[in-house]
Amino acid sequence: MPSALPLPLSTPSRNLVRLTIVRGITWTGFLAAVIIGVELLHFELKVVAVIGVIVAMGLINLFTWWRLGRQWVVSHSEYVLHLLADVLGLTLLFYLTGGSTNPFINYYLIPVTIAAATLPWRYAWLIASAAMASYTMLMFDYYPVPQLTHHYDDEAIDLHVLGMWLNFALSAGLVTFFIYKMAHALRSREQALSRTREAALRNEQVVAVATQAAGTAHELGTPLSTMAVLLSEMREEVRGDRGLEKDVDLLRQQVDICKERLRHLVQSADRGRMAKPQVCDAREWLASVVQRWLVLRPDVSHRLDIGSQSNTPWLKVDATLEQAITNLLNNAADANPDNISIRLDWSAKEVVIDIRDHGPGVALEIADQLGETFVSTKSKGLGIGLFLTHATINRFGGGVSLYNHPDGGTLTEVTLPPSEP
Repeated sequence: MPSALPLPLSTPSRNLVRLTIVRGITWTGFLAAVIIGVELLHFELKVVAVIGVIVAMGLINLFTWWRLGRQWVVSHSEYVLHLLADVLGLTLLFYLTGGSTNPFINYYLIPVTIAAATLPWRYAWLIASAAMASYTMLMFDYYPVPQLTHHYDDEAIDLHVLGMWLNFALSAGLVTFFIYKMAHALRSREQALSRTREAALRNEQVVAVATQAAGTAHELGTPLSTMAVLLSEMREEVRGDRGLEKDVDLLRQQVDICKERLRHLVQSADRGRMAKPQVCDAREWLASVVQRWLVLRPDVSHRLDIGSQSNTPWLKVDATLEQAITNLLNNAADANPDNISIRLDWSAKEVVIDIRDHGPGVALEIADQLGETFVSTKSKGLGIGLFLTHATINRFGGGVSLYNHPDGGTLTEVTLPPSEP
């Protein structure tokens, strides 16, 4: 049996992979610098302690590679802990190699920059504060390396070292502020572009469906008219036979219903009417939608619950929104026509319509795709109904979510923005 393909890495996971690579390169470079300093420049170092810090960071890196091989989610908190471990490792290394006199002290800017570019605001400032506190501590407390120590006029603090500290403080603040702002702007732009592309694709699909529907309505008009004429002639031919008369009358009734629905479809496509939705009381509107739905589905049993809030839930509605709710009700009835629960709740920010059935629920592998493409929960369905339902409700500024209820069945949640009366 072939092994399952690995899940694609999330953005925090990819960032942790890059951080692990950077850490490996950095500490390998530090190891090389320590060897050169001891062997060629004869630095007086606590070699065992310095090598111990480098080995500890290497073990952390190995553990991180092992952890990345597991299908575990990388959170921002975990990513911050890795950066704090880097800051701690740098602090220990610099403490043992001259503190603020170490020319590599400004490497603290690397974790600060990474945090500013990849983490939320508060986490970025946490890393910047930790690096700044470590740098400040290393100005006063460190293991001196004679080759790196200079004193001028017996000053308590070397002005060169103080200048390096001031430069680091300014650089860390500017990097944290501007890099974060630029990265945040890029992320926001990418999200906006993604939403725009999805909306454009959805609109193209809606237009394609509408075009097909208009063409189909036009094409069906002629055969339905022909069928109506033939059924009128058949009605005359079977006059006197009560059984056949009843069957022909039923067929003629069904043909008339089809013609009426086609006329209604053409009328609903009037863009002038579609652009002016009415503002209604959501309680009365939903009750009327359910009553009209029951005429189409007399086989269902249901319960309609209305919230008891004192204010009036006003909604902008039109024929397409009614059809969208009817589609969701039909899906619930197709799943299980018994004990369908419909509930209306509202607040100052949203109006919520919950529809719960007691059917088999929604398969997890298609739950996220429902409404985005032509995916159906029915074995013989095309998925067009759910797609158009999502598109209609999104056009009104709302959304549709489908959940598997803990007690069985599917819970469909429709959220719509309230309107002014």
